[in-house]
Amino acid sequence: MESQIIQRRVVGVLMATNAFGYAAFVAVVAIAGLLASEMTGGDTLAGIPAAAATMGTAIAATPLALRSKRRGRRSGLRLGYLIGLGGAALGLLGGQTELFWLFVLAMAIFGVGNASNLQNRFTAADLASEEKRASSIAMVVWVGTLGAVIGAPMSVWVNRRGLDLGMADWVSPMALGFIGFAFAASVVGFFLRPDPLEVAGGLDPEAERARPLREARRSSIAVWASPRARLAIGAMALSQMAMVAVMTMTPLHMRDHGHAELSTLVISVHVLGMFGFAPLIGRWADRVGRMKALWIGAATLGLGTFASVTAGYVPGLIFLGLFLLGLGWSFALIAGSALLTESLPISERVGAQGLADVTMSLLGAVAAFSSGMVKEAAGYHWLANFGTLTAILIFFAAVRVAKAQLEPAT
Repeated sequence: MESQIIQRRVVGVLMATNAFGYAAFVAVVAIAGLLASEMTGGDTLAGIPAAAATMGTAIAATPLALRSKRRGRRSGLRLGYLIGLGGAALGLLGGQTELFWLFVLAMAIFGVGNASNLQNRFTAADLASEEKRASSIAMVVWVGTLGAVIGAPMSVWVNRRGLDLGMADWVSPMALGFIGFAFAASVVGFFLRPDPLEVAGGLDPEAERARPLREARRSSIAVWASPRARLAIGAMALSQMAMVAVMTMTPLHMRDHGHAELSTLVISVHVLGMFGFAPLIGRWADRVGRMKALWIGAATLGLGTFASVTAGYVPGLIFLGLFLLGLGWSFALIAGSALLTESLPISERVGAQGLADVTMSLLGAVAAFSSGMVKEAAGYHWLANFGTLTAILIFFAAVRVAKAQLEPAT
């Protein structure tokens, strides 16, 4: 009973933290491509800042997980947010001085804050019962809707105020990243008590001696030994890759067709798909199982990318496509996170969770980095086609693992 009371408090604190954290991250990512395009005079390098942010998330995931493993979730999450707000401050300087390399470096540092955003969902699972694990994860994911949907439109308003003050175009929204991460660090630092990982018995003071690469190798061995864990990480990482590739270039694609002002609204609708229906997805995944949730997620992801590639000049189809893209990602994230957590013993979970976020972030960084080049060289539709292929791969991988579970051992 006491652990249930603690769990409710933990979920409430993480919901508030994610609202601020995702408001910060989405507000900046929504304008990063536009600012990069302004600074470089073209779209070829426009995906690099988002790639840098994703790379920063990837690099930070394992060290933050190790810190959480030895000192508790509160310490790891807070550190990530504090580093991220420093990146936002540096991004203001880089954007205003039009030093592209400095802006890219700032985005990499800023991305560390998103590593804490991602690890919040695993923190929600530390004390959750198996029948409510996906629902607990989903509630923390869902509340990101509030911050994220507000964050993207706020970028447009803050940018206009910044222009009035003489700042360069699309620079002032970086301040939203600083403010959001500052609030997130404060909430988790003051209110995440007692620490859920400590209550769950998952702390390991000896983890201080481990090195990130060594820990990643150990976690990789544990994950590879479990087909369900492999599927969980693969589904989350591949859906992240498809989502980032399409999302990053959508504002520029819309600008090309004269709809730049609508691009932040499209991103808001996309974020609504990512987070808005998370509680329903979590309950459904708890009720019918992780595999069925992954099947539905893959199908939804594929429909979203297909709608995006057939949109042409019709803004309405872009809204639909990006919404379904986000919804499919949400299925994969929630079901995959629950599946990974319950596929491994508690001694291996934190490391594997860090590995999952590293893999997600690395593939997302590759997608963001290459998206501008692909759009410039071959067109936006090729990014969407890639996302459709990715959805097909996730679907058949889930079918294969589910079939193997049903086969009798020989």
